[in-house]
Formats: sequence, C-alpha cells, structure tokens
Amino acid sequence: MTTDAARPVDAASDRFVEEYAALDPIAATYLGIAGHEHRLTDLSPDGFDAREELTRRALAEVTAATPVDEREAVARDAFRERLGLDVERADAGVVRPELSVLTSGLHEIRQVFDLMDTEGTEAWEAVDARLAAVPAAVEGYRITLAEEAARGRVVAARQYAEVADQVRAWTGQQGEGGDFFAGLVARSGQSGALQTQLEQHARGASRAFADFGLFLEDEMAPRGRSNEAVGREHYALASRYFLGAEVDLEQTYLWGWEELKRITDDMAATAQRIVPGGSVDDAVAALEADPARKISGREAFRDWMQELADQTIADLHGTHFDIPEPVRRIECCLAPTNDGGIYYTGPSEDFTRPGRMWWAVPDGIDEFAPWREVTTVFHEGVPGHHLQVGQTAYRSEVLNRWQRLMCWVSGHGEGWALYAERLMDDLGYLADPADRLGMLDGQGMRAARVVVDIGMHLELEIPRDNPFGFHPGERWTPDLGLAFMRAHCRMDDPVIQFEVKRYLGWPGQAPSYKVGERIWLEARAEAQARAGTAFDLKEFHRAALDLGSLGLDPLRQALSRL
Repeated sequence: MTTDAARPVDAASDRFVEEYAALDPIAATYLGIAGHEHRLTDLSPDGFDAREELTRRALAEVTAATPVDEREAVARDAFRERLGLDVERADAGVVRPELSVLTSGLHEIRQVFDLMDTEGTEAWEAVDARLAAVPAAVEGYRITLAEEAARGRVVAARQYAEVADQVRAWTGQQGEGGDFFAGLVARSGQSGALQTQLEQHARGASRAFADFGLFLEDEMAPRGRSNEAVGREHYALASRYFLGAEVDLEQTYLWGWEELKRITDDMAATAQRIVPGGSVDDAVAALEADPARKISGREAFRDWMQELADQTIADLHGTHFDIPEPVRRIECCLAPTNDGGIYYTGPSEDFTRPGRMWWAVPDGIDEFAPWREVTTVFHEGVPGHHLQVGQTAYRSEVLNRWQRLMCWVSGHGEGWALYAERLMDDLGYLADPADRLGMLDGQGMRAARVVVDIGMHLELEIPRDNPFGFHPGERWTPDLGLAFMRAHCRMDDPVIQFEVKRYLGWPGQAPSYKVGERIWLEARAEAQARAGTAFDLKEFHRAALDLGSLGLDPLRQALSRL
C-alpha cells in the first residue's frame, strides 16, 4: 500500500504507528513491529505524558485530513473513535492508575518476554537488554502509581493485594511456577559472558518485581478503595471504550438476564440428548465419568488443541472462508505462568512469528475435558481471533498499517470470537451434544458476566422477578456476584474466583464478549435484510473482516454503506 500525501488519512495513521512504537517498545513487540526488542516502555509519568501528547497530535492530524475514498473514510472513522476515547480516558484520569489481576504495566512487562524471539545469540542479547531494563521500568511505574494515588486516583484495595499475590507466584515465592525470569534464562542455551549477564539481569528483574509486589501490598493496598464498584460515570466510559459503541446499560443488564435464561433452557434440552430424562448436572456428571472424554497431561492437551485447530483451518479454508496462506499456521502453547487465563497473541507483521493460542494452566490441574474446550479452540483459533487478527494483518492492500496492527476493539474482537462459536454450531461442527453443551456452558458464563459486571459496578437491584429466583430485590455486591457465577458456571472454583476478581478490576471488559456478539448478529441481520435473497454469508464475513477492527458503531455505519 502506498501511504503518501495522496492518501492523507493513511499517511498520518502510519506515521502514528512508527512514532508510537518508538515510545512504547512493549506494544511494538505485541504488534510484531521489529526494531525495539532491546528496550522497555517508559512507565514513568514522563513516559505517559509523551504517549498522550503523541495521541492528541495524531488525532488532530487525522481529524483534519480529507479521505480520498470510502476506504479512507472508514479508516478515519476508526482512528477518530479509538484515539478520541484514549484522550477521554486520559482526561478522566483512569489510564495511569489502572491495575487489575489481568492487566497492568507489570503484566505487560512480564508477558512481553513470552513473545520475544529466542533463537540464536542476537535474540538472547535483546532479551538480556530488556531484562536489564526491568528495574528502571518497574521503578517508573511505581512513581506513576504513587503520584496517581496522591491525586486520589486509585483502584480497589483488593486488586493491589491480588496482583501482589500474583507477583509472589511469578517470582517463585509461592505456587508451582517457580521464578519466571530465572526459568526464562535457564532455557537460553547460551554460555560464557552472555549467560552470566542473563542470569544476573534475571535476578535483578525478579528482585524488582518482588519489591514492587511489596510496594503494592504495603503502600498501595492501604490507599485503595474499599468499595470495588466504580460507579456509573467511570463504567459508562469503560463500556464505550471496550465496545466502540454506546449502549443503554440498564437495558443491556436486563437483556443479560434474558439471554442467560435462553441459554439455560437450551442447555437443558441439549442435556437430554446426553442423558435422556436427566438434568444438565446429570449430563455433566456422565461426561466427567467417561474416560474416553478425558485427556491426561498438559502437553497431551496442548497437542489435542493443535490438532483440532489445524483440522479446522483445513476444513474451513475454501469453503466458508478464504484464509490467506500465512494465516493457515497457528501455534497452540502452554503459557509459562499458571494464572488460569486463555488468550491469543497475533502474528508479527511479517508472519515470522505466528498467531498463538496460550493456556495458562492453573496449579494442580493435569486432567482436561476436551468436550468443554472444542468451542474454545474455535474462539481463539479459526474462525475466531486467529482468522480475524491474522486476516487483518495480511490485508495490506485494503487496510493501512494502523488498522492492521494497532486498532483493537474488545467488543469487535471478542464479539466476533463469540459469534464464531455460534457460527460453528450453525455449520454443524458441534453435532456432538457434549461439544454443544460445552459451547452453551461458555455462552452462559458470558451472559452471566453481563449481569454481574454491570450489576456490581452500578450496584443495581437484582430484579424481583428474575427467572432464577436469585436474591430478588437485593443490591449487587462482590459476594453476590461470586455466588451468581458459581450457580451458572461449571468451572473449577479458583477459576470462578479469578473471573469475579477480573470483572471487579477491569470494568466493562467482560460484557464486551456477549454484547459484541449481539451487535455482530444484529449487523448481519441488517445486511441480510438489505440484500434479501442475494445475501451471501461468506461474502458478508469477507467484507466485514476487510474493514479491520473498529468500534461497533463505526462497523455498523460502514456495513450500511457497502
């Protein structure tokens, strides 16, 4: 793609990518932009200032540009919506103090090492340079959090305490994972002076993390909020950020109850196909007792995921999707931590690093039920995140570099991945009622999230006529949120507890899955109504994904113009 003065939106957007990567080397690695592997992001107040100034300047430049065609008009809409919200959030003072069990500057520093090249001496020299930079990066972040706290900008006390607990696991002070940094360099295969430096800098990084954990526990937790609800104003901004759309929060909350009831009824009917006359619990018990539906060992489970992901790509390419050749490769990995998360990381810009599905298996879990996770592979792989992110990264002829690499909207991406799960059911890939029950169980959890996340943060009343008879008329609290998730999720209790901590620490993100799926389904129905009998599902998917990731309101506007 040529991005010169003839295409002003593309030119300004692509300059922003280069300038931002220089200011945020961690993001550059996540995005697959080469040349910044030896540095870490400045997480001090000065670093945040520089990135915010760049964002404001780029937003003004793109806003002033005149698109030359429809494609640039879509790109400008997406850029203005995303960076406009970045500015709003910065002005509201919610960006710098943000810290939760799932996201923080500390998480970014730790996780960036998972994505680094570790083949050869040059690669390990870059790892070493980054390890050496960890103490300064962590110290800058400490200064930022302390300054924000002095302004009264803090998160809930429990989030500080829980992240401090995670730090103890990452640094080998508790749990089975050992010292992450020591384990990283132990696998280097290097020798001599470089290996000595790697080990020295790994110890320094681990000490810096351990000290930061004490700072969170001793200094930040006592200053944190006792009330974990963030309130309407904060939540409404967070919801817009994660969805790229403005929704009626009360209506969405009530819809969450309705959607959960619909899914619960569908689960009951599906359970009848597994144990005639039995309940969902009876069906789950039968599946759990069936040794043929178990996989023992983490590596064996990873291999199962890889085989299913590869087979799905082979099946869908050329039939329901046209999958570009580089996107037909995905790696399924066991994460080096044990936090319980499942996540996807996109390919590098040149696809030398493939898209990857990661599973951070919790301590003590060594037996897996694949019937629960077939739908997870579809969600993280194809036609979910891997297809969406990989195709976007590949389509340089229709998307500028910012659209391909930097634009990510949770409601668009997670909504698509959840939509993809239901699509696979429609296409017949969940014909086994056990696999379909696993999909519905995941869908039910996502619907319950809508209810709990909005309910807890807005401290809403539980409907007196709710279909489950759950604490009618009471106000939501974290304890009620945990009880509700336990009643509607069939997961190990430590995972459910982590889920609720996540919702409380990252308001508005968890509902973006189900609400995003809802908007994707509505957008498809609108496109089908416009096209009538000429509607082609494969072409709809191609046209929608060719728009790249963008806010869900700009998505609907762009689709309406196709």
